[in-house]
Amino acid sequence: QVQLVESGGGLVQPGGSLRLSCAASGSIFSIPAMGWYRQAPAKQRELVAVITSGADTNYKDSVKGRFTISRDNAKNTVYLQMNSLKPEDTAVYYCHADVMSILGRTTRYWGQGTQVTVSS
Repeated sequence: QVQLVESGGGLVQPGGSLRLSCAASGSIFSIPAMGWYRQAPAKQRELVAVITSGADTNYKDSVKGRFTISRDNAKNTVYLQMNSLKPEDTAVYYCHADVMSILGRTTRYWGQGTQVTVSS
């Protein structure tokens, strides 16, 4: 089994910054991709950013230039640096890890979610 533990959410004023972290542990051979989704009240979960083990990244258009995703492969940890936060960024943020087992099977695991609230 694999566990993902998130940290770093909270309340911040518009224009402020937060850094989210998500550490994976358990039966891991490799993690081809890790990323972040978010879900605001009454809205569908949406992709925010994803990063491969080779550091290729992809971002939701509305966060480009403000958010930066990175990962530490040695620690199986992914980060999301969020700058210039806006009220519309308010949501529960979920990390995911696409974990490959030693048998070659890839399974997506999710973190527990962390609340990010942008408000004055």
